[in-house]
Amino acid sequence: MARERVTRETAMREPGARGTEAGERAARELGVHEQGVRGVGAGEPGVRGAEAGERVVRESGARGTEVRGRGAREPGAHEQGALRAGASELERRGTGGRGAAAPTGLGRRGRRLSDTETERRMLAAAAAMVHRTGLTVSLDHISFEDVIRDADVSRSAVYRRWPYKDLFFSDLVRELAQNAVPEIIADEVAMIRRVVAEHRDWLETAELRRALVVELFRQLALLDFQTLYASARWRTYLALHATFLSIADGTLRDQVQEALARSERDHLAMIAASWERLAGLFGFRLRPELGASYPMLAALLSATMRGLVLMALSMPGFAEQRVLASPFGAAGDSEWSLPSLGLAGLASAFLEPEPGFEWSHARTAAIGEALDQLAP
Repeated sequence: MARERVTRETAMREPGARGTEAGERAARELGVHEQGVRGVGAGEPGVRGAEAGERVVRESGARGTEVRGRGAREPGAHEQGALRAGASELERRGTGGRGAAAPTGLGRRGRRLSDTETERRMLAAAAAMVHRTGLTVSLDHISFEDVIRDADVSRSAVYRRWPYKDLFFSDLVRELAQNAVPEIIADEVAMIRRVVAEHRDWLETAELRRALVVELFRQLALLDFQTLYASARWRTYLALHATFLSIADGTLRDQVQEALARSERDHLAMIAASWERLAGLFGFRLRPELGASYPMLAALLSATMRGLVLMALSMPGFAEQRVLASPFGAAGDSEWSLPSLGLAGLASAFLEPEPGFEWSHARTAAIGEALDQLAP
């Protein structure tokens, strides 16, 4: 009895924020293995540490209403009231249950964020974490507490918006589906400028202009492949496409499917517009006998690139293969990657020189202006 009384007094002296530590000391006094205490309390958020301490003391035969310390405002209040009081005190101190750790949330910002801003910051912080590592079979590697810290928002505001973690992760999946496609327009425009500047004399004849366009195909295809191959954001996009049908929640599954479809349509529209503009600048058109369109060409180019990236992810050496060749009307032998051969082959099958097209110095100036408009 004396040992249990000492235990209760020890737990009652501790503030709610240090309930876990009190629980561990109580457990040691009672002869309970401290690993068991950690399994009860240490894995829970700091604001619930007092609850773990209470449970340990209750198991020793003490009344739960006696074990509150400073976490309860009135003796004999219900345990939930004590937890709310302890959480409010932690929020006021800005420690987030981390003891001497650097302040987070309201303690660091000094102002209260709106629920909308809290939501935006949380989703952005979590998406950034996923994009750093890619999407795994699940989102278990994304810690909810780490997201709150990185978002620099109030824990109470987060739990007001998402009472359960599962609700947050459902919103996160929708966010990833909407914003998964990496943009590389700036790098592509810079490469077109460089290639045209290096081969400006190739603009003078139809044969050399074709060689210039083929050279652009060769270099742009490799740039796009390397960018996508190295992008965790792109791997997230592919993983979502491959796994969204396994989402158990039918409503969420439909929402993710629609978000992915919208992203795909926007991505293909961007590719189609870029190829149509590029072809027009250099005097090319779609072959009329194909009855094709630029969106159709964009879909085939995207599907080919996606398949090449997937193969290279499992067979890294695949991305390094090169052949010395001069295909599709190239000006001479150059090193061609498999992505360059695949995409240039498709483009050459769909495009041909515009009949009666005449080159002029005005057309050369127009290329520079068009590239300025393409730049983001």
